Formats: sequence, structure tokens, C-alpha cells
Amino acid sequence: MSNVIRHSVFTAALAVTLLFGVRADAASGPGGAWTKWTAGNDVSNVASLQRGAANYMGYCAGCHSIKYMRYSRLGQDLKIPDEQLEQLLILPGSKKADYITTPLSAEDGENWFGKAPPDLSLITRAKGSDYVYQFLKTFYIDPQSANGTNNLALPGTAMPHVLSPLQGLQEASFAAGDPPMWESFALVEPGQLTAEQYDVFVRDTVNFLEYVGEPIKAKRQALGVWVILFLLVFTAFAYLLKREYWKDVK
Repeated sequence: MSNVIRHSVFTAALAVTLLFGVRADAASGPGGAWTKWTAGNDVSNVASLQRGAANYMGYCAGCHSIKYMRYSRLGQDLKIPDEQLEQLLILPGSKKADYITTPLSAEDGENWFGKAPPDLSLITRAKGSDYVYQFLKTFYIDPQSANGTNNLALPGTAMPHVLSPLQGLQEASFAAGDPPMWESFALVEPGQLTAEQYDVFVRDTVNFLEYVGEPIKAKRQALGVWVILFLLVFTAFAYLLKREYWKDVK
């Protein structure tokens, strides 16, 4: 019976590891304190996901698809009434049962940006939510770039800073080195949002993208708590059973 106990403890430990797996925070590119910025997502926060969906459809869906997500699933999970879903989120020409694609063709994307904008269905699972958060926060003015901006998380990105009307334009200061180390940003042209408001905007958007990458995640995490409790109770019963079998063994 001791093998049963060891197996139960191992199973519980494995479940904890799978449920609360560790993710890396660092991003590529020139180093600096910005690589410690974390998104702090909570996919169980429905209000945040609703705001993130509106942000995505308003600023991202024109170029990027989330081709594994249907409008109907989005509305159901995020508790968005059908009327609001159709009026505010569904792109013209699309229906509720459609997958969320972009009207931008791959050919036009290549002609305009040098490469077709990628589908973002699994971007947070492939790169990590912190990376996407850092990417949206670290655009800076770069006169040598084709589109006039560059990015700390993805140097040389073909994507222009489409959120500059919200964030504003910022200059980056670097310390000498190879590679140069980022030191600070200086806002040279304010946007429509304050720094705090823009941070909320980005966090909500990244939170939405994390939900899109795994729509069942919030339910999985909630169920995982009950699984852990069951395993702990089962371990207790297994221990008591072991004592009963071994009580006469000297």
C-alpha cells in the first residue's frame, strides 16, 4: 500500500505543476529593465476580456486574424449579448457562426509591410503573454526604420506602431554597449491615453489574446483546484488504509 501512497503524492505534485506551470519573463532584443515587465493576466476576469475583445476588433482585426475562434464562441464565453456582438464586434460581411478572419489579404500585407501580418490565435502560447505585453509597450521613434519606429522586443519589426494615437510617440535612450542597453523612454508626443490608461488597454488586449489561445483555460484552472482537493482526500484515505493493513506487522 505504500506504493499507492507514493503514486498519489506524485500525481498530486504533477497536477500542481501542470496547473501552475512556470513561464519565462525575459524577451529578446536589447536588454534592460523592460524585460521584467509582466502582463499579469487573469483570463477569469470577464470584464477585462470584454474590453480586450473590443480593443482587438477595433485596432488589430484589420490586419490580424484569430482564425480558430468563432464569433459565437466569443460571445458565449465573454457573456456578450447577441445584439451587441453583431453591432460592435462582428466585422462587416461576417456572420455570427464565422471564424474571425481579417479582410486584409496576404498579398496586400506583403506589399504594404514586406510580410503578411501573422494570425494571432496562438501568439501568447508561442511567445508568451509577457512578450506580447512588452512588444505593445516598447515601440519607439527610429528615423532609420522604414515606418519611422522600432521595437525593443522585436527589433526591426515590419509592424508600424498602430497604437501610437493612443500611447503617443516616445524616444528611447540607450547606454553604450554591445548590444546597447535600454535605459528609459521619453514621451515626445502625447497620445489620447495617459500612461496608466494605455497600460490597462494593453493588459486587457493581451489578456484577450491569452483567452483566444486557450478558451478553456479559466475552466481548466477552476476544475484543477477540485482535482487537487480530490487527490489530497484520496491520499488521506490511502494512508489510513495502509495503517489498517500494517497495524499488526511488527
